[in-house]
Amino acid sequence: MPLFKSTFSPKKTPARKAASLSSLHTLDRSTRETELGIEYGPPCMNIGGQNWKFEEGQWITESSGTVSNKEMQRLKKRNTQLEEENNLLKLKIEILMDMLTETTVQYHLMEKELEDVNPH
Repeated sequence: MPLFKSTFSPKKTPARKAASLSSLHTLDRSTRETELGIEYGPPCMNIGGQNWKFEEGQWITESSGTVSNKEMQRLKKRNTQLEEENNLLKLKIEILMDMLTETTVQYHLMEKELEDVNPH
């Protein structure tokens, strides 16, 4: 009799049914609203005072229809330009901060040397 023989033997789980057990998909809209107490629809949001609704795989503004592909490309290009400009400005600020730190250290060293030369 081996020492490490496993006696655990789990039962096989039965296969799942392919069809949904929920009957909600068979109900009409008014019955679902009555049963669930909610009214649902496409996702909506408000960005910058403009209402957007997601329908048929696209975000649509309620006032002007879908955004054209050309306009979307222009906005993406502008966004990329602004991100690059922002990164450049962050780099410039970092360089200026390094320069300021270096100048401050030099000033304090010169001040200390001056105190050492003229002790009052």
